[in-house]
Amino acid sequence: MLDILLFLIAAAAQSSQGEGRTPAPTESAAAETPAAPAFLNQAPSAEAPAAPAFLSPAPQLVAEPQVPSGKFTTATEVKPILNATRGNWVALRDYNGQDLLYVTHLWSWRCGLAQMTVSINGAVPEIWPLPPCHAETAAPNAIIESDGLPFRSFPAGSVAQIEVELIYDDLSTDSAIFARSQVLMP
Repeated sequence: MLDILLFLIAAAAQSSQGEGRTPAPTESAAAETPAAPAFLNQAPSAEAPAAPAFLSPAPQLVAEPQVPSGKFTTATEVKPILNATRGNWVALRDYNGQDLLYVTHLWSWRCGLAQMTVSINGAVPEIWPLPPCHAETAAPNAIIESDGLPFRSFPAGSVAQIEVELIYDDLSTDSAIFARSQVLMP
């Protein structure tokens, strides 16, 4: 169905470009006949069509060694903490005419995480970048000024549900879904 729609659009575009145009006498007959769109020239195949870009898998993550350092920089060290504090993963604040969604708690244990995705109101999950782990310092998980701010703003009252998925640096996963009322700060 999509192929038919694209063909019609391409045909309409080509016919509108050629309106009022008279070919020069030196042009060949092949130049007068518009070429079919490239997607129609492909031979049919039994393979499934390629998935849209937003459905392609995330860049390949690689499991990191799980040697406890005592600094809470591996999944082995942070997973029990994040599991026990699941209710604190996110917080929502209605502030100054907007919803502010905070991920401060997750940023505070990010050294054991490989990736974090967040979905608002059932939308397609979006990868939220994590600041780098400051391994060269005494507090690798500390949030410093150059890390930026651990929140995003949305229109007031628009955030009804938040779904968070974590991929730990050992490539195990965990997720949670929060209703607005569960994480709304007073």
